[in-house]
Amino acid sequence: MDNQPLDGIAACVFDAYGTLFDFNSAARTASDELGDDWQRLSELWRQKQLQYTWLRGLAGRHADFWQVTGDALDFALATLKLDRPGLRTRLMDLYLHLQTYPEVPETLRQLRSSGLKTAILSNGTPAMLAAVVRSSGLDGAFDAILSVEEVGVFKPHPSVYRLASDRLGIAPAALCFLSSNAWDAFSAKASGLRVVWCNRFAQAPERIPAMPDGEISDLSALPALLLAAPSR
Repeated sequence: MDNQPLDGIAACVFDAYGTLFDFNSAARTASDELGDDWQRLSELWRQKQLQYTWLRGLAGRHADFWQVTGDALDFALATLKLDRPGLRTRLMDLYLHLQTYPEVPETLRQLRSSGLKTAILSNGTPAMLAAVVRSSGLDGAFDAILSVEEVGVFKPHPSVYRLASDRLGIAPAALCFLSSNAWDAFSAKASGLRVVWCNRFAQAPERIPAMPDGEISDLSALPALLLAAPSR
């Protein structure tokens, strides 16, 4: 994808898990207990977590992301036969204390110092998001922390992406949405947002409607892409 500077952007809106916060860090931190199983557990946990959000959305059976995350972990632990006292509780607590990707704090600092607003738009519950932002030292780094619980359905429902524009009072064309999840990035673009796909995992492009406006390998490339635009 040939990146061109994006002009007219007033705010950057970030997905949380996989974009700002490393969802693998929960199981990796517990590798003292999980051993070589930590990565298999993390991958299956994440896969089922997303599947359950999509299935609940299609079935009209919403439950918040904390329950979905716990249900997915239960499935992963059972599948891998990891039945150890206290392990589930430890992993769920670690999910509230995920590590940020290394470039995140400096990227947010640069964007905010340039006058751009910043926000999170996530499947996470308000309590989950408040906990992970606080534990990562990012208190005060966002103008808004938006949860799908305000609309009662998970991404990629269009009402989720409209939430960012409605709450920030900024037109979709002036919002830059960032996600490392390809399905999320492509769906946000189809819902009218400007989108830069943070392709951390070197994925192939999705075969669903709408292409993101740009693609970067991590968030450190974002300030240059936005701040080099003619109007800024």
